[in-house]
Amino acid sequence: MDAGSLVSQVLALIRGSVAEQVEERIREFKILHLKGNEDWFSELCFCILTANSSAKLGISIQKTIGPEGFLRLPEDELVRLLRRLGHRFSERRANFIVRAREFSNIKDIVVSFTGETQARDWLAENVMGLGYKEASHLLRNVGYDDVAILDRHVLRTMCDNRMIDEIPRGLTRRTYLEIESKLRDLGAQLGMPLSKLDLYIWYMKTGYVLK
Repeated sequence: MDAGSLVSQVLALIRGSVAEQVEERIREFKILHLKGNEDWFSELCFCILTANSSAKLGISIQKTIGPEGFLRLPEDELVRLLRRLGHRFSERRANFIVRAREFSNIKDIVVSFTGETQARDWLAENVMGLGYKEASHLLRNVGYDDVAILDRHVLRTMCDNRMIDEIPRGLTRRTYLEIESKLRDLGAQLGMPLSKLDLYIWYMKTGYVLK
């Protein structure tokens, strides 16, 4: 396969019923963009929880704990809750969430930057538990369009379609930006931003349109 095949696969999805699901998810992201610091902080915690885990589990935990719990629960209680809800890394993730409370005004911080790239750099450098993938995930989920979430599904799809030679063992900032640029070019061919392209690729690999 090659990138042309991937273009054809995405175009087929655009013409099908999945397009409505993708558009609905993008609308939800844009609505979240208009909400305040508490809701953005909850989304930050969701992205911390999904690292080396799953979006489905992160969504379930986020619904159970809620913004107030992420902001207020003592660390030991968070550990117990995460363990009960099935998170493999309950202690470490609870610690990351408590540390992140330093940035409870996360929306104010993110919107102070001139664009996604600067905001992502800050998030990856300052928030424990966020790398470039998780920082991109947060930004996409709060309504930004020009970031790619280079998770295993996206990287595997790119490798299968010869957009990259191999799946990198680690993603430095430079490597992340180089691979992201290839996806951006693909999105340009399809006339869609990275935020939508990610949802289509994720659906191709999982059969779901999550967040």
